[in-house]
Amino acid sequence: MADEQRDDAQDDTGTREAAAHDRPGGVLPGLPSPPPSGESALPPGTYDGTVVLVTGGGTGLGKAVAAEFARLGADLVIASRKEDRLQAARDELASLGGRVTATVCDIRDAGRVAEVFDAAQEAYGLPGILVNNAAANFPVPAEDMSPNAWRAVVDITLTGTFLMTREFGRRHLAAGTPGSVIDVGASYAWTGGPGFAHSAAAKAGVKSLVETLAVEWGPYGIQVNGLVPGLMPHDDMSADIRGNLDRGGRADDKAARQPALRVGLPRELGWAATFLASPYARFITGHTLVVDGANWQRRAVVSPPVTTVREQLGRGEFTP
Repeated sequence: MADEQRDDAQDDTGTREAAAHDRPGGVLPGLPSPPPSGESALPPGTYDGTVVLVTGGGTGLGKAVAAEFARLGADLVIASRKEDRLQAARDELASLGGRVTATVCDIRDAGRVAEVFDAAQEAYGLPGILVNNAAANFPVPAEDMSPNAWRAVVDITLTGTFLMTREFGRRHLAAGTPGSVIDVGASYAWTGGPGFAHSAAAKAGVKSLVETLAVEWGPYGIQVNGLVPGLMPHDDMSADIRGNLDRGGRADDKAARQPALRVGLPRELGWAATFLASPYARFITGHTLVVDGANWQRRAVVSPPVTTVREQLGRGEFTP
C-alpha cells in the first residue's frame, strides 16, 4: 500500500537518523524507532466481529487509527464531511482484510449522526467502539477571530464529539451492551494554546467530557478515554498546520525539537487506540493518554524571550 510505503520510508529516515546519533562523539540517540508497519502487540483477530466507527477516518491520523483496527479484524465505518477522499480510503482500508463502509457525515447535525449509526447498525451491527477523531483547527490570534470562526471550531470539535458520543451511549444503554469511546484530544487542553484559543477551549471541553462520561457510564460497561497525538507528520496535514510547524525554522528540523529526537509515526497513535479499546485495558477509563514523546511537558531551563502570537504568525499590528 502507498501509505505503508510512505510510513516505512519515514521510519527508514528515523532509523538512519538514529544510526547517525550512535556515532562516537556524544550525540544523543533519542527514543528508538517503533516496529515496522503491520506489527501489533495485540493478538491477531482481537477485533474480529467488532464494529469500529471512526470520524475523520478518511484521511490523516483518523485513517491511520482505522487501519490498525482493520489489521486486527474489525469491521469499519469511516465518516467524514468531505466525500472526495472517502472512497479511496475505503478501498485502502478494505485491502487490510475487513469490511469497510464510508459515509459522509457532518457531526454537528444530530439527525445525520443518528442516520450514520442506523446505517452502521444495519450493515454490520451496533458499533462497539467509537473513535471521535474529527475536529477543526487553524491558527489565529484571538483578537482577529470572527464569531463564525469560533463557532465552526467549537461546534465541530466539541459539540460534534458530544453528539457522536451521546448517540453511541444512548444506543448501548438501551441495548444493555458494553462499549468503548476514544476521543482524540490535544495537549493544550491542559496548558492552553496561544494562537488556538478556539481549539484549545474545545479540546479542554473534550477532555472534560472524557472524565465526566467515564463516571456516568462506567456502571453500564462503557469506557470513555482520550488520546492525544504529538507531532506525527502525514500527507494529509492542512496547509495551515504545515505552515505553522515550519515557522521559525527549516521544514526538516522537527525531530531536533522533540525530547524524543524524532517525530511520531501515525501507526503509533493507532497502536495506542487499539490498546485502549482492547480487552487488556478494561479497567482504564476516564484517562487521556498522550502519545507525543514527552514534547508537551518540555520546559526550558532558561525561559526564551517572549514573542507575541501575532509575530509568530507573521501578522502586523492589530487594527480594529
